[in-house]
Amino acid sequence: MKAEIITIGTELLLGQIIDTNAAFIAQQLANIGFDVYKKTTVGDNEVRISTAISNALQRADVVITTGGLGPTVDDKTREAVAMATDRELFLDENLLEDIKALFQRRGLELGENNPLQAQIPRESIPIQNPVGTAPGFIVKFRQSYVISLPGVPHELHHLMDHTVLPFLKKEFNIQAVIKTRVLRTAGEGESNIDRRIAEFEESTNPTVGLSAHPGAVDIRISAKARNENEALQMLDEMETQLRGRLGNMIYGMDKETIEAVVIKMLADQTLRLAVYETNTGGHLTYRLTGIPGGMEVVDHTFVASIHRVEKLVPDHPGKGASISKEISEDLAEAIQKKAGVDIGMAVIGDEDPEVGPYSKRTGSTYIGLSDGNTKTSRQILIGGISGDARTRITNSALDLLRRYLQMRSS
Repeated sequence: MKAEIITIGTELLLGQIIDTNAAFIAQQLANIGFDVYKKTTVGDNEVRISTAISNALQRADVVITTGGLGPTVDDKTREAVAMATDRELFLDENLLEDIKALFQRRGLELGENNPLQAQIPRESIPIQNPVGTAPGFIVKFRQSYVISLPGVPHELHHLMDHTVLPFLKKEFNIQAVIKTRVLRTAGEGESNIDRRIAEFEESTNPTVGLSAHPGAVDIRISAKARNENEALQMLDEMETQLRGRLGNMIYGMDKETIEAVVIKMLADQTLRLAVYETNTGGHLTYRLTGIPGGMEVVDHTFVASIHRVEKLVPDHPGKGASISKEISEDLAEAIQKKAGVDIGMAVIGDEDPEVGPYSKRTGSTYIGLSDGNTKTSRQILIGGISGDARTRITNSALDLLRRYLQMRSS
């Protein structure tokens, strides 16, 4: 079963808003067994939208459009679908009554242009929208379907869950179940993980794929089976094999974040942490303290330039503004003692704005840890103060702390 997605709106082409709808629709379609072959973004032009729909109908069993169903003159999806499927628009009185009732419940006055939203192509199936003013519709054209949905994300999500997915399952007699699981890593390169599990990425069911993010790589497993229990068993078996190859690189699963894992480990071991950051500018502290319980275990934080180390930590062994493994470890120990906590952590790196992951000079950052007895550190060949650099460095720092806490508890 093939599907295509068409997102509509000139604001998408101008980059004024980010298109999250296509990703959501693609995920939902994949979960019921559809292969999404193409995604197209079109501006608010009736002819171009119609052309995009006509082209998609030649290739796909289902074409889902999102956006362009509002009451304004630039909302052209209704007209475009009618043009592409050779039919006229008509006013659906039931949809109009739904729109009027929604305005009444909200204590609003119905505008002159709002009834336009109740116009849909003839012989189409209306999709009532109980959470917004823009209803959708389903048009069967030859052997394919065009399903038009509003662009407001929460309205789209509701209609996909309550109307579109049940319709597709029934219409295409979908019996199979597709389940997905994500194994999460941080501080590891995509190529390193790929080398270890390349053979599993050739599997057809379940499938295994990598998704790289700054300083993190996700391993996605998807299994298709006759029922949920069978699919979950397939996921379990593949996960066991992947963990056998990746071991401690995996910190969590699905929506778990590495900062949440670290905070739980600190709380479970009743440990308090102090953090000193230079080029990350407080990004590490922000992520740790943004987790419930984070404020209770992150006891002291220092955010300053490396050039102020001696002022903030007087007992630091005066080595100036150098960046090195030894300095990061010594500073972590000094912070641990100054704050009177169990663990000190120091992140020191190049602060030049011209340095970064995509610059000619990538720079360097050292992460030091100390509990007063033992010291450890990690070098990252990335420096600078860009958002991407800070994310990568922070993920690596959290991974180092996680591994340290695992070792401490074993």
